[in-house]
Amino acid sequence: MIRPSLLLLMHEGPAHGYDLLERLQAYGVSGLDPSIIYRILREMEDDGLITSFWEEKETQGPPRRVYSLTAAGDGALQVYLGDLKQTRDRIDHLIQQYEKHMRHGNGEFHE
Repeated sequence: MIRPSLLLLMHEGPAHGYDLLERLQAYGVSGLDPSIIYRILREMEDDGLITSFWEEKETQGPPRRVYSLTAAGDGALQVYLGDLKQTRDRIDHLIQQYEKHMRHGNGEFHE
């Protein structure tokens, strides 16, 4: 879930790594070592899904890297979202089948 979450956050606009790390919490991704997120960002950049540059003028402290989504990254986000929707549909179907059997049976699930 980390990669699609990061791509979605950058779909909203360019961001610093620390900002992305904080905003990941809204997607249920928290408690990760920041080095993991930065490693994933580097891998995504190597894969051409994102680009980055050093922002020196806008920062009050040391320069910070700003990450942006590429066209390839936007395409990858669409693929991730399609896969996630299919997974959600399968999970919903499983839950519906379970609930149907629980309502009409004796609480035991049989195929």
